[in-house]
Amino acid sequence: MASEHDEGRDGGVTGLQDTTRTTAGATADDTVGDKATAPKPDPADAKTAAAIAAAEAAGPQNGETVRVDSWIWAVRLIKTRSLGATACRGGHVRVNGERVKPAYSLRVGDEVRLRQEGRERVVVVKRLIRKRVGAPVATQCYIDNSPPPPPREAVAPAGIRDRGAGRPTKRDRRELERLRGLEALSRSRKDAETKP
Repeated sequence: MASEHDEGRDGGVTGLQDTTRTTAGATADDTVGDKATAPKPDPADAKTAAAIAAAEAAGPQNGETVRVDSWIWAVRLIKTRSLGATACRGGHVRVNGERVKPAYSLRVGDEVRLRQEGRERVVVVKRLIRKRVGAPVATQCYIDNSPPPPPREAVAPAGIRDRGAGRPTKRDRRELERLRGLEALSRSRKDAETKP
């Protein structure tokens, strides 16, 4: 029994042909369907596909829209929907370059810029969803064009004392305030205390 693979333009297997020799010497070609030859899908991929299908079913129907605060929460760019609404009200969310309110209606293809924790996330909407989904599904709902995050060494916190060092002295406290940029604040407090 000989078997041959026909490859399509994309290099994938398009069908599997079985050539069998009969006793008279003739050959018979039988094409076997893709179901018999397709490799078994990975269970993780099946779960992801099922989650995508569930997210699409829960998504907006024709003519319905999705709020920007709801979408950035659903695709896990922000932890809670109320934080998303607060970010919109504070001007930290821009859609296509303009500040938006929490109820702004998103469309596929919109560019969403979200500024949080000293980092800017830039994503392009691929799919509109309303319900919060898992991280593998969420990443398939947008194209991430964000700049890479800064290295951890560059964001070293200033003025952290070693554990077990005890209570800071007055001199230590002044140095910590100077490092944190609170020196002017402490001086104004002292001036306020000394004035009668």
